[in-house]
Amino acid sequence: MIPMNEEILENLNNRLDNALDRGRQIVDDDELAERIEELKLRAESFIRKNPLKSVAGGLLVGYIIGKMLSSDEE
Repeated sequence: MIPMNEEILENLNNRLDNALDRGRQIVDDDELAERIEELKLRAESFIRKNPLKSVAGGLLVGYIIGKMLSSDEE
């Protein structure tokens, strides 16, 4: 039974290594960084053009998340 446990651990280690490698590739991806920067600039532009809508939207999202996370389920 011990060899099977070692095989399982080795398999898990290999999967973890593969997942970490994929994560590093995503983080290092220049295209992704450019897309994130573009999205940030677009969001900033929208907020500057529509400050009241942005604040109202933020409050609404916060309220909804608060309701979802509250423990009022009796």
